[in-house]
Amino acid sequence: MPFEVRNGFRYERVPFARFAPESDLPVELERMRSADPVTAREARKAVGGEMFSQGCRLAAGALVVPFLLRIAADPSTHERLAVLQLCARVARRDFWDDGTRAGLLRVAYADDDVRFSTDGSVQNWSIRAARDAVAADADVVIGLLDDPDPLVREMAGYVLAAASGGAREISLALHTRLGAEEEARVRAGLVLAIAQLAHEHDPHDAVAWAHALWSDPTGPAEVRVSAALGWLCLVDDPVPDTLRAVIEETVTPELHRMLSATPWMKQVEDTGVDGLSHTLWQMLDPDTWPGPAPVPCF
Repeated sequence: MPFEVRNGFRYERVPFARFAPESDLPVELERMRSADPVTAREARKAVGGEMFSQGCRLAAGALVVPFLLRIAADPSTHERLAVLQLCARVARRDFWDDGTRAGLLRVAYADDDVRFSTDGSVQNWSIRAARDAVAADADVVIGLLDDPDPLVREMAGYVLAAASGGAREISLALHTRLGAEEEARVRAGLVLAIAQLAHEHDPHDAVAWAHALWSDPTGPAEVRVSAALGWLCLVDDPVPDTLRAVIEETVTPELHRMLSATPWMKQVEDTGVDGLSHTLWQMLDPDTWPGPAPVPCF
């Protein structure tokens, strides 16, 4: 999609009808920019209905990502967090456990795990197209890492972690934000975003970085635990006793509540389990772990 189409909201240049013949996406996208909060909310829900059906990503979903990113970047937009959530969701697989530690940070379905949507399209392709769209407009999302709203900053990191390219630039931006971030929950999310981006592109440098964070006794608890989770996803090594000790000593009920609210744990909770507890059980005690959540029929 040419830059002038994305930046100018040139909906008439986008082949929505090819993927959704009955679609009102251009109208609803424009209504999302309304100054009236009720109109914007109704439009956002309508756009979501065009992007997802029964938990599946519809083929037209990726086409709206460039516009949604720009709508979310506009400070006057209503429900900016919800707009970013649409982008994050269409650019990721559903979290149906694959039984491995790395599953927490896996963005897309494997090539041989083809998932069809309710409209007959291949969800794998829709996810890839959405990830490409995020990569093409990474600068728009990177700008949101400095947003005044901490939840927008957190969701911006979640969106960026799914990008299909530009990993070096995105990782640098995430690291920079992490160094300046004062909100504990956002720091935890930034650590997971950096680890997820590395998992999808090049985990080499991130392994030592994550190890240094979780093994640092002076580090913030939320950073240490998130780094421990990231490290476990990036390596196949046995779980060190020192890491187990970090988890046991730092995961207080308060920290559990904080980390459970991050998008990474929320995606696990969508399977009907406690996100953090389920993840720690799988990673630290796989011999007694009950196994992956059930896979949907589509």
